[in-house]
Amino acid sequence: MKYMNKKICFAIRNKNRLKIDYKGTKRIIEPHAYGLDRNNNEKLRAFQVSGFSESGHSNGWKLFNCENINNIIELSESFEVRPKYSYSGDSQIPNIICMI
Repeated sequence: MKYMNKKICFAIRNKNRLKIDYKGTKRIIEPHAYGLDRNNNEKLRAFQVSGFSESGHSNGWKLFNCENINNIIELSESFEVRPKYSYSGDSQIPNIICMI
């Protein structure tokens, strides 16, 4: 599959944090779901634990457009599934490739 990002799915399966460069800024995230939106754009649902945020809230749930992600580094830090995470899917990522 051309969209498959093995690093993201590996981190989701192992519940490891990722360090990403997103729109030129560094962020630490806990990836929970990865897939395609209705326009076949790659999306990543993650809980951001540190780094820059355009909204001003550095911690919290974020939906990342994967075309803006550069340099994905899997960290050795594991995480637990966040409260309020929906195992039933994500309306903004209708075509799930991998999820917790």
